[in-house]
Amino acid sequence: MIKLSKKIALVGSFGVGKTSLFRRFIDNEFSTDYKSTLGVQIQKKVISMDNGTELTMILWDTEGHQNIEEGRSSYLLGSHAFVYVFDITRIDTYKDINTQLDFLKKNYPNAVIKVIGNKVDAALKKKVAEALDEHKVTYDYLTSAKTGECVEELFADIAVDVTT
Repeated sequence: MIKLSKKIALVGSFGVGKTSLFRRFIDNEFSTDYKSTLGVQIQKKVISMDNGTELTMILWDTEGHQNIEEGRSSYLLGSHAFVYVFDITRIDTYKDINTQLDFLKKNYPNAVIKVIGNKVDAALKKKVAEALDEHKVTYDYLTSAKTGECVEELFADIAVDVTT
C-alpha cells in the first residue's frame, strides 16, 4: 500500500463557508454557530482510495480575506491543492475571482485549484446561474456545507488530482 500526505488549503473571503465545508468533510457535521476563523485551523483525514493508495489529506482552513494577497503567505506555502470557496448568494465574494485565481496560478503553478460555489441550498438557482454567467465565473462544484451536497465528490476529486 502506498501512503501519501498532501496539504490542501481552503481559501476565500470571510463568511463563504470554508469552515463549514471543512467540518462537513472532516466530521460530517454542520452548525449554524459561526465564528470567524482567526489564523488557520488544521486537521487531517485519511482516505483509502480505489487504487490502493492511503492518502492523508492535511486540510488548512485559512482565515478569510477579500483579497488573497492580504493573507499570510505562510499558510499557502507547500499546498498541493487549493479549494477557493465563494458564496453564491454574495456577488462581492466572486466578482474579482479571476484576479484571485490568477494570483494562485502564478504563485503556486503546480497546485491543483478547485473553485467552489458554496451555499447552493440558500439560493435561487436561476438567479445564481445568471449572476455567475454575468461575472464570467467558472467553477468546479456548487456545494452546500449545510446539506452535504457535492462535498464528498469535491474532496474525492481533489484526492485523485493530487495523487496522479
